[in-house]
Amino acid sequence: MPLPRTRGTALRQQLAELRGPDVAPKALDARALAALAANPGCDRRALLDGAGVDKAKLASALGAPSAFGMSQFAFMRGNAFEARVKADGGAELLRLVHEKLDPGAEPPGPGAVPDLSAAGPEGRAKRTELALREATEAGAWTLLDHPMLALDVAGSAAFLEPDGVVVHPDGDWTVVEIKSFPMLDGSADPAKVGAAARQSAVYVLALEEVAARLDPAPAVRHRILLVCPKDFSNLPTASAVDVRKQRAVTRRQLDRLTRVEDIAAALPEGSCFSPGLPAEELITAVEAVPATYAPECLSACELAFHCRARSRAEGAVTSLGRSLRAELGGLTTVTDVLAAAHGEAGDPGDPAVAALRRAALLRAQALSGTVPEARAWKAAVPRSQASGTPGPVGGDVPVPVAGVSDGREATACH
Repeated sequence: MPLPRTRGTALRQQLAELRGPDVAPKALDARALAALAANPGCDRRALLDGAGVDKAKLASALGAPSAFGMSQFAFMRGNAFEARVKADGGAELLRLVHEKLDPGAEPPGPGAVPDLSAAGPEGRAKRTELALREATEAGAWTLLDHPMLALDVAGSAAFLEPDGVVVHPDGDWTVVEIKSFPMLDGSADPAKVGAAARQSAVYVLALEEVAARLDPAPAVRHRILLVCPKDFSNLPTASAVDVRKQRAVTRRQLDRLTRVEDIAAALPEGSCFSPGLPAEELITAVEAVPATYAPECLSACELAFHCRARSRAEGAVTSLGRSLRAELGGLTTVTDVLAAAHGEAGDPGDPAVAALRRAALLRAQALSGTVPEARAWKAAVPRSQASGTPGPVGGDVPVPVAGVSDGREATACH
C-alpha cells in the first residue's frame, strides 16, 4: 500500500504538472526574487515562479517574446569595473565599507579573501558558510568574493551569488552590490537604485538564514553598500542603502510563494504551462491566473509584453501607471474614466469623478479658446503681481488657474 503524500510532496507534484511532463524547473535567481517584490499583487508571476516555469520560453510560445538581456559591451564594462573595485585584495572596497558603514572600526589593512571554490552550487554554499564562520571568529576585515548562498523558496533551495559579502571586525556581515550605472554628484537613477536595493534584500535574507545556523548568530546589517562609477569616470564611489523595507516586502512575497497551492487550486482542471503546447491552450491557462500589470513590469518580467497587450485590450487603467490608478479610485477602466469625465456615469460626489469633469471642461474651453476670465485678470492685475512678486498692496495676491472660466477666481498667499 503506497504511503499517503504529504502536503509538501503533493504541492511539488502539482507544480510539476503545471510545468508540464519532463520539463525541468527553472531555478530562481536574485533578480527574479527581487522582481516579485516589485509587483507583490501579481498572482500570475507568483504561481509561475513558484512552479519553476521558464517565463521567457512561455512568452515566446505565446507570441510575445521578451526583450531581456544585456549588451556585450555593457557586460564587459561591468566586469571590468567590478575587477577594478576588487583589485589588490579588495583594498578599495574595504576602504569604502569602512568609510560609509563602519567608520568607528579600525581601518582595514590587507583584507583576507578566502578561497570559495567547491564542486557544484551545494558545495560552494557549504564552503561559503564555513568561510563566514571562520571570518566571524577571526574578528578581522574579510571579503568574500562572489559567495554562494542558499535561500529556501517554496520548499526548494534557490542558489544566489552576490557580488560580495564583507565581514567586519565586530563580526557583522554586510552585502556589497556593484553596479556599472554612474553616480552623478553623489546620486544615481532612483529606479536603478531601487532595483539594486530589492536585489540586495534577497541576499540579506539568504545571509540571515546562514547566520541563524551559527551560535551565537552574527548580525546581518540592513544597510548594504552600493558601489558605482563616480560621475563619468571608472573610479568607484559608494553609498549606503537601507534595504529594510525591501527586505520586508520580499519576505512577505516568499511566504506567499509557499501558498501557491491556493492560486493553483483555482485553475481549471488540466491547466499546464508547458511551452510545447499550442498557443491557444497556453493563452487559456495563462489568462486563468489573475495578473496585475503595470509599466514597471517591462523591466522586470518576461511576460510583460503579453500582459500589456491584454491590459490594453481590456482598457485597464493600470496599463497607464500605478500612480494614475491610485488617483482614479474605483474607476478601473478607460471606458469608465471617459464616461465619468463626460458626465455619462459616475457619482458627482466622488472626488475623482469631479476632478475628471473639471479637467474635461477646462480642456474643452482651452481647445475652443474661450478663456475670457484669464484675459480679464491679466489686464486688471498689476504687472508685479502677475509675475508673482508682491505688489504695493501686499497680502493675498490673485493667482490665475490656467483655463478657469466658471466665474470664480483662485487665490494663493505669497
